[in-house]
Amino acid sequence: MSVKIRLQRRGRRKKPFYHIVVADARAPRDGRFIEKLGTYNPMTSPATIELDRDRTFDWLMKGAQPTDTARAILKFQGVMYRKHLQRGVEKGALSQEQADEKYLAWVSDKDSTIRARHEATAEARVEWYKQLSGTVKPIVVKVVEVPEEEAVATDEAPAVEETPAVEATEETPAVEATEEAPVAEATEEAPAAEATEEAPAEEAPAAEVTEEAPAAEVAEETPAAEEESPAEEAATTEKEETATEEKAEEATTEEDTPEEKD
Repeated sequence: MSVKIRLQRRGRRKKPFYHIVVADARAPRDGRFIEKLGTYNPMTSPATIELDRDRTFDWLMKGAQPTDTARAILKFQGVMYRKHLQRGVEKGALSQEQADEKYLAWVSDKDSTIRARHEATAEARVEWYKQLSGTVKPIVVKVVEVPEEEAVATDEAPAVEETPAVEATEETPAVEATEEAPVAEATEEAPAAEATEEAPAEEAPAAEVTEEAPAAEVAEETPAAEEESPAEEAATTEKEETATEEKAEEATTEEDTPEEKD
């Protein structure tokens, strides 16, 4: 009868869980088994493996054949390495004590690496839950030690860089003064403009006086013209009278002429 070391499926749908068993090769996968050696849970990160290394090693030495997946698990746990060392002891390449020391050293190193992986995943999970809950991660500031020569160079560099800033700060009042100067000139020119504007205002009455003067002259001349107008009227009346007299004389002369003819 051939005996195999294989996985027996347990768990539920989409969440498998396996038993590592020794069973007859003719038995169904999930059927009867001879002995349970451990468990394997692939749903965790990293995968969880619990295995009885001594009992598994005994079954291997008796001739049990592991399946591919079971062989990978046994190799990960160091059972296959122990079998390799035992074959070297049988051939006389090394003693049993040397083989045991090598195996224990390998197992201790492997267990430490597995433990470190579990701790790293646990810390990552804690950080993930902190991010979900909204807690802020602490900010770690790395302090870099600077040599003394570089520190002196860095101390001198800002002094050189600060001088333009000082010049800029000294120049800025000048710029402000130049900017304020036109304002002052504008303010000085504004009263001058007001003065010039007031000067014509003051001269305006003089102009009005000068304009009123011809009006007075016109007013003075108008009476003279009015005084002269009666004389002109008298002259016109005299002319009209003379004209009427001439017309009357002509009429009389015309009347006298027919009588002379008769």
